[in-house]
Amino acid sequence: MDPVHDYEIFELGDFVLQHGATLRGARLAYQTYGTLNAAKDNAIVYPTWYSGRHWDNEWLIGEGRALDPSRYFVIVPNMLGNGLSSSPSNTPPPYDRARFPHVTMWDNVEAQHRLVTEHFGIRTLPLVTGWSMGAGQTYQWAVSHPEMVQRFAPFCGSSVTSEHNQVFLEGVKAALTADDAFRGGWYDQPPVKGLRAAARVYAGWGFSQAFYWNKVYREMGYSSLEDFLVGFWEGFFLDDRDANNLLTMLWTWQHADVGRTPGFDGDTVAALRSITAKGIVLPAEKDLYFPPEDEAWACQYIADAEHRVIPGVWGHFAGGGDNPVDVDFIDAALKDLLAR
Repeated sequence: MDPVHDYEIFELGDFVLQHGATLRGARLAYQTYGTLNAAKDNAIVYPTWYSGRHWDNEWLIGEGRALDPSRYFVIVPNMLGNGLSSSPSNTPPPYDRARFPHVTMWDNVEAQHRLVTEHFGIRTLPLVTGWSMGAGQTYQWAVSHPEMVQRFAPFCGSSVTSEHNQVFLEGVKAALTADDAFRGGWYDQPPVKGLRAAARVYAGWGFSQAFYWNKVYREMGYSSLEDFLVGFWEGFFLDDRDANNLLTMLWTWQHADVGRTPGFDGDTVAALRSITAKGIVLPAEKDLYFPPEDEAWACQYIADAEHRVIPGVWGHFAGGGDNPVDVDFIDAALKDLLAR
């Protein structure tokens, strides 16, 4: 199976976004793993992350894992703006490229909810889980649809984007848009200088100080710091990632807050208190975006949520699937949660 081209499309039609724009002919790309049972009660939703595509989530799915396709029906919906679902790069005028409208976490989850309920006829979800922005969507699912979500497990992500995190994202945005080739988002050729600069900004945040101090990148096959910056980080941003798509998802990330769910009037604490699902919240010990203390703050308002910290030096990328020790830690937590 070629994961890059093998996926399904759910037609959303005229999809009205939270901020008022209508995406006409909106599309939600997704992939599934396993078989939906007759009772339709074995589905797990596992959303994608900032710039990730469905195949980037496959490291956590497999035989013997918590997300075992022989037992569960795992749905991986691609986030709006990621280049597969409706995005600046694939939407026709007038909402193409720099005119693509603002998309919220709530919008993403509403699109996914329609896929789950309208297309598959699913009414209950044993688990929603995800990394980074996928974790933000996990929190949003638990707030938006408490009647469906039995368990939730966000890892290396948050229910609300902190101001410190917003500042980091301003650096990424500035790097992308400073390239003359960006042309206000109306570029004909990729703004490569901006993409490479954004990669360099990101590099100081994705992994921890201890990761670099211990030169753990050598274990990943990189021969020097510069080799890692070019080979891993610049390679990551140049791997079919469109600048307008990145900025669309960046806006979603910056403005993420479950308190902005309709009915909560911006009250993040009230939204967290409304969660009825059982949860294990999994921050990474040295995550510079989503530090454990931020998620400890969120957990105090959720009735049935355990705060379990992923140990080690990998920082945010403890949730990226690159380190077998962290993969096993996350998988074990999901198994614990599914057994409850």
